[in-house]
This record gives sequence, C-alpha cells and structure tokens, in this order.
Amino acid sequence: MTAITRSTALYTAAQVRDLDSAFIATGVPAAALMKRAGRAAFELLCERYGEPDEITVFAGAGNNAGDGFVVAALAAARRMPVNVVLMGEPEKFSDAARAAYEYARQEGVIMMPPGPAPTSGVIVDGLLGIGINGEVRPEYRKVIEQINSTNLPVLALDIPSGLCADTGAELGVAIKADITVTFIGKKRGLFTGRGPALTGELVFDDLGAPDDIYQSLAAEVTQQDFATLRGALPEREADAHKGDFGHVMVIGGDVGHGGAALMAAEAAARGGAGLVSLATRPEHVAAMLARQPEVMACGVISGQELEPWLARPTVLVVGPGLGQSPWSEQMLQQALATDLPLVLDADALNLIAKGRLWPAGITRDNWLLTPHPGEAARLLGCETTAIQAERFASVQKLQQQYGGVALLKGAGTLVAGAGQPINIISGGNPGMASGGMGDVLSGLLGALLAQGLSAYDAANLGASVHAHAADLAAADGGQVSLLATDIVGYIGEFLGD
Repeated sequence: MTAITRSTALYTAAQVRDLDSAFIATGVPAAALMKRAGRAAFELLCERYGEPDEITVFAGAGNNAGDGFVVAALAAARRMPVNVVLMGEPEKFSDAARAAYEYARQEGVIMMPPGPAPTSGVIVDGLLGIGINGEVRPEYRKVIEQINSTNLPVLALDIPSGLCADTGAELGVAIKADITVTFIGKKRGLFTGRGPALTGELVFDDLGAPDDIYQSLAAEVTQQDFATLRGALPEREADAHKGDFGHVMVIGGDVGHGGAALMAAEAAARGGAGLVSLATRPEHVAAMLARQPEVMACGVISGQELEPWLARPTVLVVGPGLGQSPWSEQMLQQALATDLPLVLDADALNLIAKGRLWPAGITRDNWLLTPHPGEAARLLGCETTAIQAERFASVQKLQQQYGGVALLKGAGTLVAGAGQPINIISGGNPGMASGGMGDVLSGLLGALLAQGLSAYDAANLGASVHAHAADLAAADGGQVSLLATDIVGYIGEFLGD
C-alpha cells in the first residue's frame, strides 16, 4: 500500500477537528492557531489581489468567522478598506473566535448586519466552515446567493460555505469561490462531487502542524500524486517483446454503436498493451482496420462465434458500445464465463444491474467496474442523486457488493479496492463531458491490467493518465470542442519514459 502523508491524506470534518485538538494539545492555543489561519489567508489575498478597493468579510458564528475577523484586523492594520458583514452573535462565539472578534474591533473594523451586496473589491467567505449539518438555513442561503450574484472574486476560508466537507455535496446552496485556502487537513469534500466546481484554486496550509498529529490519525481517503501512481508501471527491459505486455480484447460495438468499441481498442493500443483485438459486429471490422490497423478486428454474430476467440487474450474490456440486445447479452455472458480479468463499462454494467447474467450478491475479485453515477445507481438500486450526495459511501458499497475494484467516474473520480484507501483522482476538466470519454478510459485500463498492474493500481494510474491527457488536449484545443479521440494521442505523454 502506498504511504499516506499529510499531503496525500484527505479527512472528514470530524477528523480535522481531531487534528485541531491534537495540535492544540502540543501547546499551541486555539487563538494562536486562528491567528495563523487568518494571517495565511490574508497573505494569500494580498498575493493574488494586491490592495483591493474594498475587502468584505462575511462572518458566521463559528471558528470560520474567527479566521475572517483576523483577516479583517490585518487588513485594517494595513489601512485597507475593510468591513465585516456579521451573521453570528458575538456572545455565542467560542473563546478563540471572540478574541479574534475583539481584535478586529480594536483595529477599527466596522461590523455591520447583512445589507446590499458589495459592488467592488474582494469577498472573504467565513460564513459556515466545516461544521454545517443539513441544508443551509434561509438567512444564510439569502446571503450566499447574494455573494454569488456579485461576480466579485471570492476567497473562501477552509471550505466554501454550503459545501459538505465529508461528501462534496452542495447543501442546498453554496459559495462559488475563486480561491479556497484550507487549513490543518485537506477536507475530502473539496475534491469530489460539487467540490471541484465550487472550490476554485485550492491552497493548503498546515499552519506548522507537527508530523506526529498526522501519524496518529488514519486517513481512509487519499489523493496520491501522479509520480507515485506512475511508479506502479514497471520500466520495460531492453529485450522486451509484445508477449510481455499482454493481450487486450475489447468486446462491444453493437449495431449503431461501433465507434465506442473502436475508441476503446485504440486507447488500449496507445496504453501499451502488447496486442489488442476487437470482437464486434462484422460491419465494424473495416472501420477498425482503416482507423488502427494494429488492432486485430474480428466480426462475430453470436456468443458461440466469440467463444474460440477468447482463448488468446489475457484481459477483456467489455461494454463500449455493447448495447442491450440479445447479441449484447451473449457477448457479456461469454466474457463472464472466463476466468480472465475484466474491465466492465457502459452497457455491460447495465446488463449486470438487471440481474439476469450475474447473480445478485456474488462478488468477483478480478474485475474492474467503471460506472458513471447513473450506472452506479442502477447497480445499487437507487437514484443518481443518492450516488452524488454520498459518493464515498457509494463507491465503497459498489466494491463491497460486487468485489474487485470500483471506479466511480465524475468530477473527482473515486477508486475503491478491498483493503485499500479510497483514492481521488486529480486532473480533468469540464470538456470531458462528452461522448466516448469512458470508452477511451476503459481501453486504457485494460492495457494497464495487461501489463501486470493490479486492478487497484491500474484504475488509479489509468484514470489519472486519462484526466491529465484531457487537460493537455484542452490546453491545445480548448475545452468546448474537446473530443474523446483527441486525448488518445496524449496518453504517451504520461506513460512514456
């Protein structure tokens, strides 16, 4: 298992509070920690925005507000125009937040109730922090909507208000920040679900916390850096041959869906598999040969015809363009009857969810399931909104219910394997919201499995390569026009020497 460090570990709100308490127990008072956080935020604000025309700090009732008071006090000490919109009641503040409040007042900061929205400068969000439970209350909803309507730059303290630190769900409404500075421990909700869209640029500051407090707390979620993930793929020996790198067979491409299977096969070839073959409808064979002659394409019209072809591959990728016809069911049935490692995507997952081809409650250790939220909902028998509201719990439930490795796609893709931390994939962009992206990913995953990676390592490296290749492609051609086939040519940028 890859080592978990403070830079890779992601925490729940409760765990971050435990880290805070452990830090304070080393002899650093809570008020001093609050001043460190406020100073870090203020310095970041000055670095990014210089001296704004105005700084408006929105302060709630928790310690998040205390960080905001420190920002306001430091700005006032620099003679910057600053105001605090006060939502909380000072008599209910914690001791540390009350001290920060008094510090800001001593510096001459004006405290005022909610009113007209600011029209210039920078907004600092210190409204709700990580302690929110349930939907945002109406009085806070009104202020958050007002802030979002200003189109002014927003610096969020610790987490955008209204974003759940544990799940990445938006709790009714949330601040859309340009920058978020998060303290002590990285909150896992910042990285998945609505988190990436609401967080903006993320800056982490541990405020000088000692290593000991992190070592005493086990993190169940990580975000491993790309170099670590890339290290799972062994270097190739000088005398290597194609047989050393496996044989991927893509099975899919029903009538009208041939392109998906072709893209998966091409991605498997670019992903480093020694051999790639494609079992598809006969009418798609010519297109595969014209597009990628290195792929061995065979046309099959029934499961019986497919069976002899299954003696050669070492990994099967099933689902791209598979469809849900009788032909589709026969293809999947033959694949499931083998002992080969499987990557299942798209309609392979939808057919599994129907329960006819795979008995409910039976797990399999050597498959990698790659659902998007809708497919995950069908596999778990719930609504898509439930998957998105609890992405961590959902991917864990998928893995436990079906076995193997589960990869839940979406902003902040999650990978879960038995006995492993859930890993969040970094990279990616909104341009990936177009057809065929999952087909390319499934082919790439098959190639990595064929080269000897475990399903967990293949899922993490493959999803990371896929996301970063899409970022390179978008940088060259833009997000709006990004196509799945655009990113195939960039795979080598991340898998090459």
